[in-house]
Amino acid sequence: MPQFTVNELTEKIKHKIIVENQKDIKDASNKEIYGALASLLIEEIQYNWDTTNKKYKEIECKQIYYLSMEFLIGRLLESNLLNCGLLDITNIALKNLGFDPEQIYALERDPGLGNGGLGRLAACFLDSLASLEYAGHGYGIRYQYGLFEQRFIHGNQIELPDYWLNDGYAWETRKEEESLCIHFNGIVHMFKKNDGNLEFKYENTDKVMAIPYYIPIVGYQNKIINTLRLWSAEPVLNEKMNSTKEVTRYQDLNHQHSIEQISGFLYPDDSTHDGKLLRLKQQYFLVSSSIQHIIQTFKRNHSSSLTCLPEKVAIQINDTHPSMAIPELMRILMDDEGYGWDIAWDITTKVIAYTNHTTLSEALETWPKEMLNQLLPRIYMIIEEINERFCINIWYEHPNLRERIPEMAIIADNQVHMARLAIVGSFSVNGVARIHTEILKNKEMKHFYTLYPDRFNNKTNGITHRRWLLKVNPELSNLITEIIGPEWIRRPKQLISLIKYSKDRSFLEKFYDVKQKNKQKLANLVHQRTGILVDHQSIFDVQIKRLHEYKRQLLNIFRIISIYNDIKNNPNLDMIPRTFIFGAKAAPSYHLAKEVIKLINKVASIVNHDPDIRGKLKVIFLENYNVSLAENIIPAADISEQISTASKEASGTGNMKMMMNGALTVGTLDGANIEIRDLVGDKNIFIFGLTAEEVIHYQQNGGYNAVDIYNTDERVKRILDQLHHGEFGKHDIEFKDIYYHILSHNDPYFVLKDFDPFIEIHNFVEQAYRDQFTWLQMSVTNIAHSGKFSSDRTIQQYASEIWKIKPVYESYP
Repeated sequence: MPQFTVNELTEKIKHKIIVENQKDIKDASNKEIYGALASLLIEEIQYNWDTTNKKYKEIECKQIYYLSMEFLIGRLLESNLLNCGLLDITNIALKNLGFDPEQIYALERDPGLGNGGLGRLAACFLDSLASLEYAGHGYGIRYQYGLFEQRFIHGNQIELPDYWLNDGYAWETRKEEESLCIHFNGIVHMFKKNDGNLEFKYENTDKVMAIPYYIPIVGYQNKIINTLRLWSAEPVLNEKMNSTKEVTRYQDLNHQHSIEQISGFLYPDDSTHDGKLLRLKQQYFLVSSSIQHIIQTFKRNHSSSLTCLPEKVAIQINDTHPSMAIPELMRILMDDEGYGWDIAWDITTKVIAYTNHTTLSEALETWPKEMLNQLLPRIYMIIEEINERFCINIWYEHPNLRERIPEMAIIADNQVHMARLAIVGSFSVNGVARIHTEILKNKEMKHFYTLYPDRFNNKTNGITHRRWLLKVNPELSNLITEIIGPEWIRRPKQLISLIKYSKDRSFLEKFYDVKQKNKQKLANLVHQRTGILVDHQSIFDVQIKRLHEYKRQLLNIFRIISIYNDIKNNPNLDMIPRTFIFGAKAAPSYHLAKEVIKLINKVASIVNHDPDIRGKLKVIFLENYNVSLAENIIPAADISEQISTASKEASGTGNMKMMMNGALTVGTLDGANIEIRDLVGDKNIFIFGLTAEEVIHYQQNGGYNAVDIYNTDERVKRILDQLHHGEFGKHDIEFKDIYYHILSHNDPYFVLKDFDPFIEIHNFVEQAYRDQFTWLQMSVTNIAHSGKFSSDRTIQQYASEIWKIKPVYESYP
């Protein structure tokens, strides 16, 4: 990547403004400066992007393709400048020109192409693939609208369209010449050829064009630029509106709209038949376009036959959403390329690898078989054949599992079970944290593990430290480099060298100053967005993640209500002031999650304006949680709330991000919390609550009664009665759904069971925080061990243990 001096970059920016905007730099707007910078950077990236692709073709290296319905990539200008080694001089150049770099970077819209950890993990993996010099690319959907813009009206979540493409997107390149045709519906005809093999042809299909948009994925200060391809659904050119008849014209408009909906927005509501059908279309649209493109790329880059595909290609499917990649690859190999079933199946099951992201049975996708059969008749035929051969194999080769066939069949109870398809059709099945993988092997997928023990493996998630430390917390990063040198940037495990300085008062004082600056910065943002003043010297207690029952934001707000009640009972209560910070979106149709959001907001409005509280307690729920907001919150966090019901959180990555920035974890023994605890030791983390084994025991055998806790714990009874009697709402009916859900459904996520341990562990948190020297030691110890949770480590494990690849320039000089 060419490097500039500050003066050279300054002149380039000026020249861009003159050429593209026909104005002097002093008259340029922030938006024009952003456009000029992005344009300059793309020009610098393009050469290495082209060179990378030529290199991959020249050396015929094995390439990895990561298929995901979500890519939560965040803003790219600042991140790309960092990875290109141009961030520091750009900041200086902008300041010299009279512009605030932060204001320029903030103009970029977050591409809301994901819902949470799944999509952010995919983005981190792409960053690590490029930075570690692996030939790895992403495939996703270019949703016209992101997840949704969240607004709070009278405490209620209101969803607005996320027009992230309103002003265009600087980082994408449309490649219309690489468009592909996707077929839905239609009729499949089967013929017997002269050689005895079967041939399949389709008629009367609904055609959709898939147009790829390329986004560069910039490796950290190396010459690798990989590619994220996002597919846009558009009508086939010669089938666009061409009628002058009014009725037909309206039909054409409806048809065009139905096609554009496929890449219209992320996660349409699947509580209706039409919404479910649209989701199914989206999933097939992603895999068909991606698999077709992968096959085309292989043919272009390699002279060998497709029987060599497993030597040159690995396809990682991110959860079950892209699992139709299995029958789609089979379809192409058999129907388009002429291979018989056995050879096609051998190729497919050596190419596809599956990552599971959940232990929640309700989250394991199924599709009505009639819907799938009608929308994708050939794909359904292939799935049916896979299922029949699989069940026959169990019957004859594994008689010990015969009775389990109904629980293992891919098609059962008139449903197509996508997780089962993903396991049967892949060569690797991995969980994303040690405990998660063990639960899959011993509980959720026990029978499949018995059948395929060699396929199951663990790959604990990770985060890219380049974004989540180096970019979001530059002062802390500089302090770390000043103390242990810059080696940790390329080898994050070197952060362990900080352990030597965990009791060094001079270093701890500097670290404290950095944390306080970050907290003040967040306090300013809170005031700007909400008008609420918060004390940056209070404990910043943070819970930021998707709003779901198992993540237990409800447990957290119950504790806040309990603290509020304590202060009202005793206004002189001795406690360190706390600022509780929430960020979360609830799925639009998830009623109970939206009720929890409303409750948090109602409690906040009462607490924040009660003069009796006297600054001891503030509750902040920041609207529209996204990557950029997380980047402001995480460096300022003192406490990281990771309080999911044990056994329910597959891994978590927010726990890693906050740990890396010096927050201390309060958490259950769930997901990656366990591995954090194992590294930092019991003295540097706050663990509470039921274990996974205890939760599973209660679920399987009973023995838990929420009403008993309601009747014996006065704090719990008071909180629930306050909800029931409308103390936090204007109407008696508000929050009764939460009250009845807890007591009538026996508290399915054990909020009441873990309430007392949660209160108790926070008493220990407060004691620890009163000794700032000890607290800072604990924080630094967490940072020192956080290198283990870099996505670089995770990707290296995928590369060596699943994909069997090496860095490009290491393997092919």
